[in-house]
Amino acid sequence: MDAFRIAASLLCPLLAIVNLGYVALCAWRPFRRCRRCSGRGSLGSERGLRRRPCHRCDGTGIRIRFGRHLFHEASRIYRDGNR
Repeated sequence: MDAFRIAASLLCPLLAIVNLGYVALCAWRPFRRCRRCSGRGSLGSERGLRRRPCHRCDGTGIRIRFGRHLFHEASRIYRDGNR
């Protein structure tokens, strides 16, 4: 066996485990904190005088994970195709 096959045989199971872990995370906790406002739901000025709602999370402080968003899109496409 050459080095490429050895690396591939070690890397493929590792990638499968990482992907299954992310799928489980998306199923268990579909939302994550907003990175823009750090989960607070609002943004403020540098001196803290004026607070306004975060436009990325619409003031909720949470956003849907990318994997869960893909699952919802795939489910919507499947549902629309079977009507």
